[in-house]
Amino acid sequence: MVTKPTIARIWRGRTRRDVADSYEPYLRTEGIPPLQEVALGVQLFREDRDEETWFTAISYWPDIEAMTAFTKGDPIKVHHLNRDAEFLIELPERIELHRILVHDPSLR
Repeated sequence: MVTKPTIARIWRGRTRRDVADSYEPYLRTEGIPPLQEVALGVQLFREDRDEETWFTAISYWPDIEAMTAFTKGDPIKVHHLNRDAEFLIELPERIELHRILVHDPSLR
């Protein structure tokens, strides 16, 4: 039986445009794989603006308990990567948690 996600955990961070191309592979290799090991699914988005680039990572979870086990504590607490302070304009202070109200499994 496939477990249905009920919660989306959303992290957002922004960089200067001149470091975005360096931060993206770092985020892909250091930030995303740990999520892929335990979350039901993970997506990474990038939005290039005039002077900055926004990155958004969304991971999907069956419940709060699964997220709490992954974060080893408060699921909305941000666990910064070692080099985040070097790349990000400001360190995000929290994670967003959203209940999934509509889930379309045909989106693959």
